[in-house]
Formats: sequence, structure tokens, C-alpha cells
Amino acid sequence: MQTTTLGPFTISRLCLGTMLMGAQTPRDESHRMLDRFVDAGGNFVDTADTYSDGGSEETLAPWLARHRDEVVLATKLRFPVSDPGGAGLAPDRVVHACDASLRRLGTDVIDLYQIHAPDPDVPLEDTLEALDGLVRAGKVRALGVSNFPAWLLAWAVALQDREGWSPFVSFQPQYSLVERSVEIELLPFCRSAGLGVIPWGPLGAGFLSGKYRRGERPPDGSRIAEAGETFEEAYDRRAVEHNFRVVDAAGEIAEARGATIPQVAIAWLLGTEGITAPIIGPRTLGQLDDLLGADALELTPEERERLEAPAPPPPTYPRRMLREQVGLPDEMKLARYSASG
Repeated sequence: MQTTTLGPFTISRLCLGTMLMGAQTPRDESHRMLDRFVDAGGNFVDTADTYSDGGSEETLAPWLARHRDEVVLATKLRFPVSDPGGAGLAPDRVVHACDASLRRLGTDVIDLYQIHAPDPDVPLEDTLEALDGLVRAGKVRALGVSNFPAWLLAWAVALQDREGWSPFVSFQPQYSLVERSVEIELLPFCRSAGLGVIPWGPLGAGFLSGKYRRGERPPDGSRIAEAGETFEEAYDRRAVEHNFRVVDAAGEIAEARGATIPQVAIAWLLGTEGITAPIIGPRTLGQLDDLLGADALELTPEERERLEAPAPPPPTYPRRMLREQVGLPDEMKLARYSASG
């Protein structure tokens, strides 16, 4: 498997997400999947304290006891859990949440500790200072963040730089062929600021599996079928015509290349400038084996254009106005300009 750098780490270009481990995926199969991932050259594993209320971290613990030095281990805090109880990013809770994750994981250090989402009730400065304290205490090696809007991410990075606190090395956004909003501001900012990008939802919560059909309700038991209307993967949000056209294009490319639609979707992300490692979250060993094949698939520029054409990121102000009136270049090109000086 290909490798790259993320902050102080050398990581595989695919990250194994463990949200389903210990819940939909039983412990024994979870461990077989972890073994398979490492055997294939993977070494980057992502979890969160909120997944199954700590169950994902606990599922990882016995496997980590045998393989801790072989993986870069990432987890997250913010949402409600029973241990330490409550939710949020207050400084004392940051410390207690970290200690609880360390206990559940059975390790003495977390490689990448990430804020799962903002907390509007706590000053950002207080949270960032508490996270810096965890790094100084040796409980955490590096910091990351997920699900921040661009303005707040930029402000956090500026605060860390101004105060000399441990910086974020990564950003974890939702990003796939059917959700490309990050291309407007977040992805160009991360490229310019030197943050690695580790997308979650690279298959659009399963929509890019190719199993959904126009005019049909999703299969019972699928993630999209169980998603509430406010969820990102809600069926009525995903099952729109331009997204089905993306799947059509991916299917044609997959057939021509002897690949699968999920492999094409992941390969598209792997070939996107600024993307460090998509987070794949398979439920079964068979799904994992399929996704691992994406690492060897390199799409042509023409194939990428076919995939991108049906569902581009939405035109927004001031992006639209500046492009039309003053010829502002594409955000990715502008980011390359700013990064070079």
C-alpha cells in the first residue's frame, strides 16, 4: 500500500475507520479485518469515543495489545459518552475524555487526538490550551480536528500559532463524489496551511456502493435506510438525480477498468490534490478486501472529469461573483499560488 506523511507520522494512504467495530461488526471479525488491513500494508486506524459509547475503542484494545507499534492510532472527543459522562470541550472534560480513551484502548499514548466537532459553549482558546497540555504531558503525540467550518478552522490554526500551542496536523471532513462542498474553502485552506486531509464518508455513507436504484427505497438495514432526515446520509439528501449520474459514470469506468464502483470512488479521492488518506469504514471483511483494491487504481484525467461533471460543489458567494467578475482562478489553483508564495 502507498504511504505518505501526516504531521510526524508515516501513514498508509488508506485509513481504516472502526465506527462499526464492536457493534454491526463483531469483535472476532473486527480483529480479522484489522489483521487483513495491516497485512496489506495499512497502518492508520481511526476511531472515536462516541462510537458505540466507547465500544469501538474497547474492541480495538485486545488487538492493539499485540500490534500497538504497528499502527498510527487516532481517536476523537466531543460527543456524549457515559465515561467520563456528558459532552463538549470544556478543559477538564478534555483531560478526562483523553484519560478514558487511553483506558479503553489499553495504551499509554494516542498518536492523533482529534476534536470531533466544535463546542459553541466553550471558548476555543480554552479547548486548544487543554489539548496542548495533553501533548506536553505525553498523553497525545499530535492533534487534529473534524467537522469545523473554514472560518473556525482558520481561527484555531491562527490561535495555535500565536500562542505557541501544539498545532493541528490534520482535518477530517466529509468528502466524496456526492458531497464536494469542502472544495470551496476547506480543502484549499488545508493545502495552503499544510494540514493533512483525511476524509470521512468517502462512499457517501454507502451511496457510492452502487446498490441504490432510482425510484426505489433503500434496502432495509442499510445505513442510508436507517438515517434520520437530519443526517448527512439521509436518503432524500443522497438519492437525487445528479448523484445517480455520478454512480452511472463510476459504474461505466469500473466496468471498463475491471474494478468496482467503490474502488473508483476511493481512487478518485486518492488522486485529488491535498488528500492524505480517505477513511474507509467497511462492515465486513469482504467489503474491506474490495476497498483495498482502490490503492492500485489510478484514474485518468478524462475519467476524473466524467466523475466530477454531474455533481460539482455548489456555486456560492463570493466564489461565484469573483470568478465571473474578476476572473479569480479555481480555488485549488489559487491555493497552489498562495502556498508557493
